[in-house]
Amino acid sequence: MKTNLLIFGTKNFNNSLYEIKEELGFSLIFFDQNEISEALVSSSSAIIVDNKICKDENILTIINNIFNKPILLLENQSFLTKCKYNEKNYLPISLADLKSKVINLITTYKFNENSSIAIKGFVLDKNEKKLKKGSLFVLITEREVQLIELLFNEKKPLSKNVILKKIWKYADDADTHTVETHIYRLRKKILDVLKDENFIVNSKLGYSI
Repeated sequence: MKTNLLIFGTKNFNNSLYEIKEELGFSLIFFDQNEISEALVSSSSAIIVDNKICKDENILTIINNIFNKPILLLENQSFLTKCKYNEKNYLPISLADLKSKVINLITTYKFNENSSIAIKGFVLDKNEKKLKKGSLFVLITEREVQLIELLFNEKKPLSKNVILKKIWKYADDADTHTVETHIYRLRKKILDVLKDENFIVNSKLGYSI
C-alpha cells in the first residue's frame, strides 16, 4: 500500500525533501493553502511539519485542526512552536532516521487507533484497560473490555444468554448470574467515578450501550 506524506514546510524544507524523495520511498504531497481539503488529509498516511512554517498562524490553525492523522514535527531548536504533534525530532536528521521515524509513527498510530474506541462520549482504551472521559478514568478487566466492545458493536440489545455464549462460551441454558454480576460491577465503577448511570442500559430485550 502506498504511503502518502502530506508535507507542511517552508520552500527550503520542501526542496530538501523533494531532492531525496526517491530515496525516502514515500509519495510526497506538498501543502498548498489553496488546495487543502479533507480528502487530501484523508488520503495521507501521516503529516510532516517543518516548525518554521508554523510562524504563519493560518497554517498553524490548519495543522492543529487535523485530528485523524499522525504528525511528525521536525523542529529547528532556534524556533519553537505551538504546533501539535505525535512525534518530534530536531533537525538535522539523517535519511535513515527520517524513514524510520515515519514508519514507526504510522505503525504506532494505527495500533493505538485500533485499540481505542469512542463510545457515548467515552473512550475505551483496550491496551490500558481503561474507560476514559476527559481526565477521569476507571480501570476495567479484560472481560469488561470484551463486554463493552460486544454491546457497542452489536448496536442492539443482547440477552444474557447471547452474551454468555459470545464472551464466556457458555451453553444457552447455563444457569448463572455471571452477566448480571459483571454488569453490576461495571455500572458501579462508571457511576462512582465517571458519574454516568446510563452507559449500559437494560430493557426487556436485553442489555445495550
